[in-house]
Amino acid sequence: MLGKKKQKPRRSPGHFDTLISGKTTVEGDVHFSGGLHVDGTIKGRVVAEEGSDAVVRLSEVGEIVGDVVAPHIIINGKVKGDVHASAHLELAEKAVVAGNVYYQLIEMAMGASVNGNLVRKDETSGLLTHEQKQPESSIAGEDEDKSE
Repeated sequence: MLGKKKQKPRRSPGHFDTLISGKTTVEGDVHFSGGLHVDGTIKGRVVAEEGSDAVVRLSEVGEIVGDVVAPHIIINGKVKGDVHASAHLELAEKAVVAGNVYYQLIEMAMGASVNGNLVRKDETSGLLTHEQKQPESSIAGEDEDKSE
């Protein structure tokens, strides 16, 4: 059609490619892309494909025993392990996390609990350490100039 730009098809918020039902237990690591909805139990790491815009959603009856690593994570169940959300983390009212939580943006409802550290990941942290090193070398150069 005229005047319309081609757009990427957007993933609807309720669309999940993979479902682990309430009567299922997975033992071992789960690697995925797209959307993963967990009503059952996973005993192992849950890791999204690098560079993807993947979403993990853990329902109030779901449980993960292991680390969770994904850009977008929604938790309303139990996680025994560290949580690494590179983009957005949502902790719903029945979320229970026993481990450290690393996030870029966080949304936490009243009733959610975290037994561990909350650590904000800053994308510019690598730049800051690089910038801090540069002034030190210039300061050393200034001291050498003053001694002459």
